Amino acid sequence: MRYVVGYTPSDRGADAVALASALARAQGAHLDLVYVVDRRTPYVSPQPEGSGASAAEQEMITAEREGLSLIPKDVQAKFHVRHADSHAAGLIDAALDYEAGLIVVGAASAGLFKRYTIGSAANALLHASPVAVALAPRGYRRTEPITRLTLAVGQRAGAEAAIDVAITAAERRGVPLRLVSLVELDAEGDSGENINAAHIHANTVLTAAAQRLPAGHDVSVEVAHGRTIEEAIDDLEWDDGEIMIVGSSRLAEKNKLFLGSTAHKVLLALPVPMVVVPRDYARIKTSPAV
Repeated sequence: MRYVVGYTPSDRGADAVALASALARAQGAHLDLVYVVDRRTPYVSPQPEGSGASAAEQEMITAEREGLSLIPKDVQAKFHVRHADSHAAGLIDAALDYEAGLIVVGAASAGLFKRYTIGSAANALLHASPVAVALAPRGYRRTEPITRLTLAVGQRAGAEAAIDVAITAAERRGVPLRLVSLVELDAEGDSGENINAAHIHANTVLTAAAQRLPAGHDVSVEVAHGRTIEEAIDDLEWDDGEIMIVGSSRLAEKNKLFLGSTAHKVLLALPVPMVVVPRDYARIKTSPAV
């Protein structure tokens, strides 16, 4: 099991390493810290020799030392340098080459603590990655194992790939699975029908999940609502060790990510990491997404 971590020697890179470590622990997962170098820059040797290393090579040496120092001792990791046309392209190529099930990145450096802003690299990944993408909120430093998975089930059928990933991951990790439906209330009309539909669909997913999970596995369902998606998110309680899983928009190409408008609102308000699963996601050989 391998996870690719988009690493830069910055707070954003540290956020990504912390989340990747939390996901990897107790799973025997191997982390590949990937430092992407612009293909148009002069060649940077992954193993510069002697004191004559260039400034770019010295920067890479520092990035490797700092990145690996953030990894807990019980997690295996390796540092890689990849040349690519963009940060996102380098991470996608690495995930495909290493047969990784997940790409982990940090949010942009600006933004509120424990909240997201979407940088250019993360935005490109969310529109193009064939591999699930985990996003760490700003300031994320928790490296202890994940304690609960929450799956956004929406109000309508669909997102089977995300449902499959969530159920499989909850069983493999032995952690509770919470199914959540978020309802944005209609200010101009009766929202009772939407809330009722959300309850019906969420409980349908709950029944299917309970049938697939071992007897006694903790699986629950909640429907949260508010005048905005942000209010609905704030209405929920969140564990420090929680991860939220969402599916891609129906507008996404097959096996590609595309963050829909509702998921984007969720992301901006979410106080915990988010994993986005490609539409019609198929695992790359044996490496799970979460």
